[in-house]
Amino acid sequence: MTNVPASRATADSSVSRSAFRRVLAGSTAGAVLEWYDFALYGILAATVLGPLFFPGGNGFAQLLLALATQGLGFVARPIGGIVFGHLGDRLGRKPMLVTTFLLLGLSTSAIGLLPTYSQVGIGATISLVVLRLIQGFALGGEFGAAVLMVSEYGSPKRRGFWSAWPQAGAPLGTVLATAVVGGIALVLPGNAFDQWGWRVGFLFAIPLLVIGFWIRRRIDESPVFQEAQARAAAKTVRERSSILETLAHPGPVLRGLGVRLGENVAFYVYTVFVVAYATKTFGYDKSDVLLAVAIGSLLQFAGMLAGGHWSDRVGRRTAMLVPALGLAVWAPVFFAIVQADALPLLYLGVGVGAALHGLLAGPEAAWIAELFPTRRRFAGASLVFQGSSIIAGAPAPLIAVWLAEKQGPTAVVLYLVGTIAVTVVALLLSAETRGADLN
Repeated sequence: MTNVPASRATADSSVSRSAFRRVLAGSTAGAVLEWYDFALYGILAATVLGPLFFPGGNGFAQLLLALATQGLGFVARPIGGIVFGHLGDRLGRKPMLVTTFLLLGLSTSAIGLLPTYSQVGIGATISLVVLRLIQGFALGGEFGAAVLMVSEYGSPKRRGFWSAWPQAGAPLGTVLATAVVGGIALVLPGNAFDQWGWRVGFLFAIPLLVIGFWIRRRIDESPVFQEAQARAAAKTVRERSSILETLAHPGPVLRGLGVRLGENVAFYVYTVFVVAYATKTFGYDKSDVLLAVAIGSLLQFAGMLAGGHWSDRVGRRTAMLVPALGLAVWAPVFFAIVQADALPLLYLGVGVGAALHGLLAGPEAAWIAELFPTRRRFAGASLVFQGSSIIAGAPAPLIAVWLAEKQGPTAVVLYLVGTIAVTVVALLLSAETRGADLN
């Protein structure tokens, strides 16, 4: 019987199953923390952070400023993607997992200790902006590393399902952030939440950081990367930066950005924008809207895993095209439901939208990993994941809030449907990648 080299071991062997479980747990735990951080800020930006760090002006102006700071975190993400993408293709996936995780957790915890504008003036606003930039920079490398570790470890036949787990860290992080904020608001009396209770949510990142760091320290390097590194060491000519190499072959990056455009906008409409829109415009109670987002996030989580699993059976393109078209159809229904001013209908609107988004986003992780060769996979995946944060994620809540305020809900529907149309076109122009050999 032929011996299988250790570097080629997969999650199918008894030894590698243990290693794969550690990789899956570490990658998913980090994804939960990173999206907990971003979801927490998004929820608080739409409710309490505006008056605390951006005084003056009306409530609408404060909301826009707070959401703009949310967007700054996204601005830093492509920079982190470039830096950590280059280092991850040179030094390995594991060092980036550990480094980015520490940066993300520490910067989040520090926000919980910040003085407010009334205490130290403009210094509070500047400090918040700096910490948001650090968060975004760390997230730029964190998510690509988490997805690639699982993709490169897992069995090709089930890559879509396993890679969807770190992708599903987004809704799990949103649920956790919503539960923490809702629990604190429920326990604290009067205005205590707005005065100091919001800090507890950021400080809650400390135990998550300790647990996640312990798990990630025990992860082994990706065997696919180890093989690529060994091949590179045998060459006499040094390869140029994986970032430059990826930009020299822009087709996969452009297709990836196109697919991520509508998916990203849909995510932030159904999780961040809806909180501000439903509470400020229609007077829904904040706790009711947060519960709707939490329920929607659970459906989104299930949708991601189901979408990843389905993509292993029917292919990535089909598995993403169907829910993308569903999101386009659901957009006008969602806004009609919100305007009906009935809480059960709000739950239905958010839940269906979030579930469809999950079905679209689930196969993305494996699909993006399969677009690039190993020597530039980290760089390529990071450019796609984080580049889309600039063109879609960062401006989405701002654009949606502005459109709803100035033009009405129909304009938001057109915005959402238009970006999803780009996603559909990008998918139609892409080849099927299911089962691609990542070596």
